[in-house]
Amino acid sequence: MTGLHSEVLRTADVGRLAGYSVQQVRNLERDGVLPPAGRTAAGYRVYGRAHVVSARAYRAFAAGTGPVEAKRIMRAAHSDPEGTLLAMVDAAHAGLDRERRDLESAKAAVRHISAEPVTGVRASDAMTISELAEALGIRPSTLRHWDAMGLVNPGRGGTRARTYSPEDVRAARIVHQLRLAGYGITLLQGLMPELSGAPGDVLEGLEAREATIRTRSRALLAGAAELHALLTAS
Repeated sequence: MTGLHSEVLRTADVGRLAGYSVQQVRNLERDGVLPPAGRTAAGYRVYGRAHVVSARAYRAFAAGTGPVEAKRIMRAAHSDPEGTLLAMVDAAHAGLDRERRDLESAKAAVRHISAEPVTGVRASDAMTISELAEALGIRPSTLRHWDAMGLVNPGRGGTRARTYSPEDVRAARIVHQLRLAGYGITLLQGLMPELSGAPGDVLEGLEAREATIRTRSRALLAGAAELHALLTAS
């Protein structure tokens, strides 16, 4: 890696070239994101081009996987590039692929469920919490939590037990699909009130999530390119 190590850079140079402050560069070195800096006879840090590339790789992976995982990836790049690093990068791409496939399933489910007509409703069409939980493959306590969070608000029978109308069942099915797609409770609280009148708003939210996944995928590609330059330089 002569090409990456032949240039002598100061801390400020690394920060300028990688888009970080001087203190951030020192923090990245401390956290193992950058390889250890050299030292002059006077004790000043001396960096090389490899440190700039490492900092850029970290920035990209942080956008794709989050800063915690990005730090783990960069530490592996410096300690085990042919083993742990490759496995971690593969896992990051695989994780985004799962998110994308789950999201597509959720979009298809929302379209299908929202399009189902709810007409000719009879009292006997309602479901108990146990029946609905079994149909969805979840615990009754999960439905109670959704009720408490305002996601699905069933009626109450004469015994005050929860009774889920067909509309409630439809809402619960959509919540279930969105939860499988990775939507948190807070995000769902913003989406679900719009469901009854405008299911397209839910799909719009899912498409926004899809755009985020695309952005993260591009970030992973950018990080991998930086790592490739780091590991194959001579």
